[in-house]
Order: sequence, then structure tokens, then C-alpha cells
Amino acid sequence: MTTKTMADRSDWGCDIHGRDIERRGVTRRGFMKGGALALIGTSTIPAFLSRSVLAEVTTAAASKKKLVVLFQRGAVDGLNLVVPYKEKNYYAMRPSIAIQEKDVLDLNGFFGLHPSMTAFKPLYDEGHLAIVQAAGSPDTTRSHFDAQDYMESGTPGVKATPDGWLNRALQAEMIPGRPSAFRAVALGTQVPRTLQGKLPAVAINNLADFSVGGRGPQTSPISNAFQAMYDESSDAVLHGTGQETFEAVKMLKSADPARYQPTAGAVYPNTPFGNSLKQIAQLMKANLGVEAAFSDIGGWDTHQNQGGVNGQLAGRLKEFADTIAAFWRDMGDDAENVTLVTMSEFGRTARQNGTGGTDHGHANVMFVLGGRVKGGKVYGRWPGLENDRLNEGRDLAVTTDFRRVLGEAAYKTLGAKNLEVVFPGAKVNSRDFLNFS
Repeated sequence: MTTKTMADRSDWGCDIHGRDIERRGVTRRGFMKGGALALIGTSTIPAFLSRSVLAEVTTAAASKKKLVVLFQRGAVDGLNLVVPYKEKNYYAMRPSIAIQEKDVLDLNGFFGLHPSMTAFKPLYDEGHLAIVQAAGSPDTTRSHFDAQDYMESGTPGVKATPDGWLNRALQAEMIPGRPSAFRAVALGTQVPRTLQGKLPAVAINNLADFSVGGRGPQTSPISNAFQAMYDESSDAVLHGTGQETFEAVKMLKSADPARYQPTAGAVYPNTPFGNSLKQIAQLMKANLGVEAAFSDIGGWDTHQNQGGVNGQLAGRLKEFADTIAAFWRDMGDDAENVTLVTMSEFGRTARQNGTGGTDHGHANVMFVLGGRVKGGKVYGRWPGLENDRLNEGRDLAVTTDFRRVLGEAAYKTLGAKNLEVVFPGAKVNSRDFLNFS
């Protein structure tokens, strides 16, 4: 088992807008073994517990900023997510799948959300959700495999990159003390390309049984997997603090994660994606030292029968928005320190095809959600949908490199100041940020 692989139109411009436990005769380890962490299975953890008992289990305390990265695999149709309903050509090119102006959830008088994404509208209106239009990769591939690889490695056009951008971002972060073995977590059976690299990362398929995956599809019980990792490693990360994390994990398991109750009335869709974000929230609130978490959701490759207001895409969008909104509500006050960013390998063609779907395109839309995000705004330069402005005469053109978005999130959330390490050759620096946070 391996855990280490673990609108540039001037008028529309898109820039429109404690207490010491040991003094009381209870050691930290004894207190943990006495069942304190059973509180993880409930809605809240007392402040004194996070400060005094768990402070040494992880270097990432409750106030530590955290980054959640979500990948929409299959190339989502960004033009029907965030609809440019004032573009006449949008309707001309999509006679049966376009979202009519009367149906969109208006954002700023030019763009509107797909009506299935009602859960996103309050997040936008409250200033927590930012949108980046016409974002994407400078590489023009239309291959799902290559495009996903390029975005996860953070090196478009370079297939030889051995690690993922998020792993490098965590390496570029300067942190004191010993980081938690749970610093980088993916929900799934294996560590995704995004998190592969020198820094140990773990893939957790299900908190209820604590299955952990490495490079392959096989899984093994977390108790055996983590114990083996500690026994075989000479890395300080996996000893000392790491051993305390192992104890915390055992306590979390004994708390029966299946009975976890989200806070603030948050209701997650009962789907794999819904369950993955619920478990990310649970891990983060358990104070196990999670700094970066990754999950993905597929089903976006809508070549046929995509639908408009209703249909295949609409159903996927509702699950997507409802899940993220539930996660935001569930995090409660901790949401102030969370930044969530979404990405997809590329967009889809501006014109619908002959089977009521869309084919592989180029630019897309990215969402950034967070307590410190300057939301309620659509960022990026909008290139327009006139025929002469389309990429290769068929796609929305890219005006914002996706690495500028991820770079800003990594810089401001994880403290990854050396972006040349994170995105080699991209020349991303703080002067180029969109300043969405």
C-alpha cells in the first residue's frame, strides 16, 4: 500500500462587479483515549478541546486556512453553467439547449446561473462565491486524458511532470513544527494526480471503514495502512506528531463516522460526491490537520441530449451546487478559513451539435468559494461569442490561464509564496492575481 504518490468589453468587463488539561491530572493521550474525540461524531467540538488536546496532534489548528479543490471530470459546459444571456449569438448557436433569459438566475445584468444552481445564488449574493469566466489551459488539446493530466500536474503540454501542482504547493508552504499525516487528503480509492509527489498524501475511500488507497485500485484498512506507514518511515512527519494522528484516527473510527450529523441543517445529496464533501467537512472539523483536500465528480461529457433548463446537465448541476452549498453551511464558523476552488479540463463548443449536445471545447468557468473571497462578482476578461472571436471558430476563447486562479488560491490560502515551484514556467506571480481574495 502506498500513501505517498501519496469582459474585456469596457461595459461588461466581468470585473463588474486555554485551559491546560494536564494541570487537572489528565494527560493529553489519556484524555484522547478516554473518549474525548467521540465528540467528532457530533456537530461541534468544544473550543478548549481544539486548543488544548488537539493542538499537538497537528500543526494545522482550527484557525488554519484550508484549501479544497474539486475537479469536474468530463469537461463541463461552462456556457450553460454561467450563462451569457445578453449574447445574441449564444441563442443563435444553441437553438434547443440555450437557457432563456427568463429562466436564468441573474448575477450582474449580463451573466446568470443555470436555474438548477439555486443553491449557489445566496452564496454569490452574500459575497462568498466568485466566478471566473473564460478560464482554461493554454494547451489546445481536446483529449480528456491529456487535458486532465495537464491541469492536475499544472504543466500544460508537458507529459513528463512527475508530480501534481497541489503537492508542490504544499511543499512550497513554509510551516513551523511537524505537519500532520493528514495534511493532504483525497476522497477516493487512490491518490489523484493533483496530490501525487514527494509530500505524503492519503486517499480515504470511506471514513466508515477507513479504506486507504495508493497508486492502484486496491484498498486496505486504515489501521494496517497507517501503522505500516509509521513502521517503515524514517520521516519525522510520520512519527511523533504522526503517531498522535494515528491515535486520533482510531478515536475517530470509534466515534462511528457513519452517524455524523452535519451542522446548521446542512443536507448533502446522498450521492458519491455529496458523501465525499460531507466526509471532507467531517475530517476538517475533527482537527486532524487537513490543509488541502481533493475530490472530483464526473458525468459532464454531454455529447448527446444535454438538455437545457431540464435534462442531463441540469440534474448534474443541481447535485453539484447543492453539495457545495451543504458543505459551506456544514463548516459553520470554520468556513471563514476555507477556500474551495473548482476546475474542469476544458469547456464545450459554443454551438450545439446535431444530437442535442456539445462537443469538446476550450475555455470554461471556475468557481471560488470562501470566507475571505471577494465574491458577488464575475472575474476575468470576457472575449465574446461573435463568430470571429471564437477559438478556432468553435469555442469560447481562454483569457485567464487556470494557473492564475489556482496560484492565487495556493498563495493566499496555503501560503505557497514560490509559485515558480508550484507552476514551473508559467510565470505566475502575485502581480497577475485577479484579487478574488
